[in-house]
Amino acid sequence: MLQKSDALGKVSRAGVVAVVRGDSKEQAYKSAIACVEGGVRGIELTFTAPHADEVIADLVEKYQDNDEVLIGAGTVLDTSTARISILAGAQFIVSPSFSKDVAMLCNLYAIPYIPGCMTPSDIQQALSYGAEIVKVFPGSVVGQPMVSELQGPFPQANLMITGGVSLNNLEEWFAKGATVVGVGGKLVGPAAEGDYNQVTKNAIAYMTKVQELQKDYPAEVVG
Repeated sequence: MLQKSDALGKVSRAGVVAVVRGDSKEQAYKSAIACVEGGVRGIELTFTAPHADEVIADLVEKYQDNDEVLIGAGTVLDTSTARISILAGAQFIVSPSFSKDVAMLCNLYAIPYIPGCMTPSDIQQALSYGAEIVKVFPGSVVGQPMVSELQGPFPQANLMITGGVSLNNLEEWFAKGATVVGVGGKLVGPAAEGDYNQVTKNAIAYMTKVQELQKDYPAEVVG
């Protein structure tokens, strides 16, 4: 079983976490594979996708011998969904908001919990309940200046920016202090039309850019 510290380190090193949704189980599964083939190592399979727990289990099995790929669950709103995710093999849990009950469940099972936060109060609460990576969401609303300002009171916070991240603004997010970014539609959007080759091309473009930026803006690896 993957240790929590190892999982946290892999998320922070990934640079990009693909936020994978889908109108069907097949679409979500193929989207995730297309991302991995393009070099994205962190997959957040959201529970807005049909049979998300089955997709997570299938992906975990497929990549069980690949130490670099990490499969997590996203849009986890309650403890029932968190437990289902963990039983399916999810290696990290992501929420759009903070839930102390989900945080405590994840702590019990030593699974990284990455809660969505929008205010300093949210972030302080998340850190108090053991979150070692905090998802700043939605990034498009919070804005890049907020990220750099958060470094003052919360220098210990590792931030994952989700929402509003694109190839064109990647450098700005990392320059402001992002540890990792979550990318959804701008990465996996072509899957809705069955164009998984384009998803892979998008993944390659994101990873090429992020690997360049990680040299310029090295972040402390969590765990």
